[in-house]
Amino acid sequence: MIDLGPVCRATARVAVGVPDERLDGPTPCPAYTVRDILAHLAGLTIAFRDAAGKKRGPTTDTAPEPGNLPVLEEGWREALPRQLDELAAVWRDPAAWQGGTRVGGVDLPGEVAGVVALNEVLVHGWDVARATGQVYEADEAGLRASYGMLSAPLPAEGIFGPPLAVDGDAPLLDQVIGLSGRRPDWLPGV
Repeated sequence: MIDLGPVCRATARVAVGVPDERLDGPTPCPAYTVRDILAHLAGLTIAFRDAAGKKRGPTTDTAPEPGNLPVLEEGWREALPRQLDELAAVWRDPAAWQGGTRVGGVDLPGEVAGVVALNEVLVHGWDVARATGQVYEADEAGLRASYGMLSAPLPAEGIFGPPLAVDGDAPLLDQVIGLSGRRPDWLPGV
């Protein structure tokens, strides 16, 4: 088991720090604005929360559709931090990590789904931080779990873009970001 709490708290801090004027700005994901990534985070927190509880239904059975960008709902500044707290809380239950579950229309072992949830929150939290000029402070355990998942041949393939080479001496966060297909030195407008 990995505690998703530190990564969820880091992402919540970044999310509430997004100025309104940056919501439509670019991100390290070329097809997504800051608003789109925040909406994606809001949706995935619910999907992975329900996956931890082994719930089946629209939140876990529906695969993200390419080109169908999520909508950021009113009240997201209050809702997203609460949802991130809920996500971390449900993954503290050992039962969440056992057996099988479903998320994004894909059946996965609970232990894999938990790491995928952590990785999604970590990488997209970094996306928002980078796009809005904030610092993203990921915890060592979360970074190691994401690195392990992204550097394994399966099931990480296809989750993000093709990995980018990053110096082996680079900070672990930069290595994780490179494995997710992003440039660790990405800046808006550069």
